[in-house]
Amino acid sequence: MQTISRVLQEGKENGILVRTGQYKSFRPKLLLLLGIFLAVLVTIFIVSVSTINSTGLQSVVTTVTSTFVPCREDEPNSLGKWIQPPTVLMHNMTDEELLWRASFWPRRKGYPFKRVPKIAFMFLTKGPLPLASLWERFLKGHKGLYSVYVHPDPSFNAKFPADSVFYKRQIPSQQVAEWGRMTMCDAEKRLLANALLDISNEWFVLVSESCIPLYNFTTIYTYLSQSKHSFIGAVDDPGPFGRGRYNDNMEPEVPIAKWRKGPQWFEVDRNLAATIVKDALYHQKFREFCRPACYSDEHYFPTMLTIEKPTALANRSVTWTDWSRGGPHPATFGRSDITEEFFGKIFDGENCSYNGRNTSMCYLFARKFAPSALEPLLHIAPKIMGF
Repeated sequence: MQTISRVLQEGKENGILVRTGQYKSFRPKLLLLLGIFLAVLVTIFIVSVSTINSTGLQSVVTTVTSTFVPCREDEPNSLGKWIQPPTVLMHNMTDEELLWRASFWPRRKGYPFKRVPKIAFMFLTKGPLPLASLWERFLKGHKGLYSVYVHPDPSFNAKFPADSVFYKRQIPSQQVAEWGRMTMCDAEKRLLANALLDISNEWFVLVSESCIPLYNFTTIYTYLSQSKHSFIGAVDDPGPFGRGRYNDNMEPEVPIAKWRKGPQWFEVDRNLAATIVKDALYHQKFREFCRPACYSDEHYFPTMLTIEKPTALANRSVTWTDWSRGGPHPATFGRSDITEEFFGKIFDGENCSYNGRNTSMCYLFARKFAPSALEPLLHIAPKIMGF
């Protein structure tokens, strides 16, 4: 007893407090906590086994892994945001907002990703596309090498089956495009701007509901992709229907020496498309001072590009049109006109320059064709046009 008392006394002197009673009461509490913990584990195990038996292991794994969100390449700050084409063409941007958005384009040569250049076919229409099935056949088998955009009258809502190349390819049209006025050019710029939002679109072809392709897709793709120039007519016409339409108020931005005339239907590369979309200077001049009998859709693009990018132009259109019958509009061809001899005149009618060489292959598209021409066109296309 004396020894024990001495030890306790020394412990107090060294600051050590021995609590024998508290130690004895701690052991039951520890055992209680351990028991509760084991009970929780057993409960979780039973619930897990029951869930797997009723729903399957895969659903459990899916439930667990779905709570984790891995990094994705299409996050807001990734490159994917910039290179993916719009999945929905309809939007609520104003023309001003759209043109501003489409004016962004890379200044650096080359692309840091695998880019397959495409042709953007831009349909400027009043409403339906009566020759759609011919274009469907022309484009079949070439997915990934083309894009389709349709600009109809604002009151028209295109309806195509889900497997059609025209399905949901209508863009917002803000106003009626009036023949000969700047509203027509505005519609064309709207088509270009929407097509520029797809970074893979490299060549832009403007066609109407009465246009047809004259060759198969591969031939047209090769012709455009290997050309050193864009195909837009820009003629200095000294007569009353050329320089005679010029207004002196366009000086000094648009001098008469640069005044040009050309067909409405064109093909331009991405660089020229961006040049057209970003323009505001010449657009304002034409809106104010080129009104019927000055037809802006025949003068605006040819004149503006002659001033800005003259060496990029082939100075001819690749869309064949027949003006031989006279009048303000070209000839329209129906069922009875569709013969091998008719197309022979188009294919062998004239020669032109292609990359500095003389060629008889001057036209890739033709117009105007009536709805009645569809059936004979589908019949003759495999032999004459190669599709």
